Formats: sequence, C-alpha cells, structure tokens
Amino acid sequence: MDLKDQFEATIEKAKSLSSQSNETLLELYSLYKQATEGDVLGEAPSGFDFRGAAKYAAWEKRRGMSADEAMQSYIDLVDGLE
Repeated sequence: MDLKDQFEATIEKAKSLSSQSNETLLELYSLYKQATEGDVLGEAPSGFDFRGAAKYAAWEKRRGMSADEAMQSYIDLVDGLE
C-alpha cells in the first residue's frame, strides 16, 4: 500500500477514534491540511474568531512541510492514538 492509500485509510480510522484533546485535534487538522492543500494561504482570522485563529496558527506551524511528510506524520499520530 502506498503512502497516499495509507493516508486515506488512516483518515477513515481517525473518524472512529474516541474523543481527543483540542491540542490533538489541532495537530490532526494541521497535518491533514498541509498534506492535502500545502502551506496555509491568506490572512489569519481576526482575534475574535478563536477557533479559526487556532486552526490557522496550527496549520501555519507546518509551513514548508512536504505533503509526504505531513501524510506520514498524520498516520503516525493516529496510530499512536489507538
């Protein structure tokens, strides 16, 4: 199974995980976005959009990470949560 297939299977597996901390959810979100869309673009949401600002900041930390590296990190994180 190649990395993209593993990544797709892991996305499905992640949907059935038990409840996770906000920190873990932000890590999963940022790795998923980096793997599927690349570096974050556009302006950060305003400070009053707490959820949007946290998601943007988490994704921004992944800037420069390759899609393959993000996919593998996502897979490793989910495997560690089981």
